[in-house]
Amino acid sequence: MRIDVLTVFPDMFAALDHTIPAKARKLGALDLRVHGLRKHAVNRYGAVDDYPFGGEPGMVLRPEPIEKSLEEALEGRPDVPVFYPCPHGEPLTQARVREWAAMPEMVILCGHYKGIDERIRYAYVTHEFSLGDFIVSGGELPTIAFIDALARLQPGVLGDDGSANTDSFEEPMLGWPVYTRPEIWNGLRVPQALLSGDHERIRKWRRAQQLQWTRERRPDLYERLELTSEDHLLLNPQDDVFLPLSTKLHASSRGKHHEHSADDPVPRPQG
Repeated sequence: MRIDVLTVFPDMFAALDHTIPAKARKLGALDLRVHGLRKHAVNRYGAVDDYPFGGEPGMVLRPEPIEKSLEEALEGRPDVPVFYPCPHGEPLTQARVREWAAMPEMVILCGHYKGIDERIRYAYVTHEFSLGDFIVSGGELPTIAFIDALARLQPGVLGDDGSANTDSFEEPMLGWPVYTRPEIWNGLRVPQALLSGDHERIRKWRRAQQLQWTRERRPDLYERLELTSEDHLLLNPQDDVFLPLSTKLHASSRGKHHEHSADDPVPRPQG
């Protein structure tokens, strides 16, 4: 997958020289090319922005440097999609990431300051996305997150493609809690179900965690689920099916002694 990035701050993308995106690049699954907008600055001082018409505060990226950088990145390829992270974009979901990860190539334009001249959006941008209803200083950080999400879905990058299929949001629900060695840490034990060697018990335990966590922490996702008959049983447990007593965080009681059931994923404060 080829990704061309246009940005005022190309050094920020050194973050992608590490972990999964770096592996994707090494394997040839990701061809990342970062283009600095200041290469096409409008004056010898490196200016790529200007004051907005209408008198509002802030600065806007001018269309000329963006246009020249886009034409350079597109290299005469007229059908390459141009992505723009911005508040107006659709909320980014794992389903969308998986869909877009199948694209062979894309250009991502990073806005900064107040954003980009609207005429660039009209003339070039084909897709827009947003990471959420909060403010960051520019499009670089959302783009880094987006590229990381795309890179890990490229074939062969994770080593075990099944690993991605069990992450949160692959279904419209949260993932289950995970544990590693030691079996006992600070008096807290790994849930017995995970140590049982009983694959069916482990499967039910994990599914129960997903359902309970999603119901308590992301009711918006839970409302979209189509529950199976087994799911209903897991949410209303019988004697042979474990459901966690609570999935709420207890960081406020750190350092206190807790008693919890053998399969409880989260310690329960006394009282």
